[in-house]
Amino acid sequence: MATIGTVQELWRYPVKSMVGEQLQRTTIASRGLPGDRGWALRDEAAGEIRGGKKLPALMRCTARYLHEPGEGAVPPAEITFPDGSSVTTDDPDAAGRLSAFLGRTVTIWPLQPPEDRDHYRRGLPDKPDLMDELRDVFGRLAEEPLPNLSVFPQELFEFTSPVGTYFDAFPLHLLTTASLAALGADAPAERFDRRRFRPNVLIASAAGERGLVDAAWSGRSLRVGEAVVHVELPTPRCSMPTQAQPGLPKDPLVLRAIVREGDQNLGAYATVTTPGRIAVGDTVELL
Repeated sequence: MATIGTVQELWRYPVKSMVGEQLQRTTIASRGLPGDRGWALRDEAAGEIRGGKKLPALMRCTARYLHEPGEGAVPPAEITFPDGSSVTTDDPDAAGRLSAFLGRTVTIWPLQPPEDRDHYRRGLPDKPDLMDELRDVFGRLAEEPLPNLSVFPQELFEFTSPVGTYFDAFPLHLLTTASLAALGADAPAERFDRRRFRPNVLIASAAGERGLVDAAWSGRSLRVGEAVVHVELPTPRCSMPTQAQPGLPKDPLVLRAIVREGDQNLGAYATVTTPGRIAVGDTVELL
């Protein structure tokens, strides 16, 4: 068992693909942070739940809960648009205002029961050629490799997320300051700002932890505060970190660097082995 750092920041994202809210303390439950990705938008023309990969303007909005969520309970969230106006997710006008902002007809949904499989089912792709569709989603140039899709849960080939959640693949995303520093050493500060990568737990790496350390954790467990999590795999990056969001410009070079220098990955996906309380400043140990 080795101490690899401390919890520097905790984040949850009430609405999928919108800027989230920082927490000082929370509980890591069986499905991650309570309320994380509690709401998502459905693109009615496409017939599926969609996020920033297809609707990048969502990343210019912010969201916060009006009441503290509990495990299995998703309260309304307040969405703030780039112009400073806001709407709550349970407002009858919410879908109309979001549709006007995005220029597409969308509806907004809290998490639905896993039995409602059609709610999570994929619609038709935007492009008829599968490789073109995948390159668009992952933001890859023609000469760049696509991620190894076999590492993802197989249900993601039929559904837009693990059924019963709005996560891309796994309930927790971990990121270290060491990995950010390794990729951002010769880049402008905003290129590898941690906000681009939407971690749930940002870990301040201990002295001596250098390089892309997250990538070495696959198959290992971490103790984070009172919780224990199992690291499933490095996080394959898509086009989302390149998009503009409050305080950060659009920057395609983010992804070029990750593909070239990070073997397409930055951060780590994890599942929860032992739920428990965590707080900023807690020790993170590699078990």
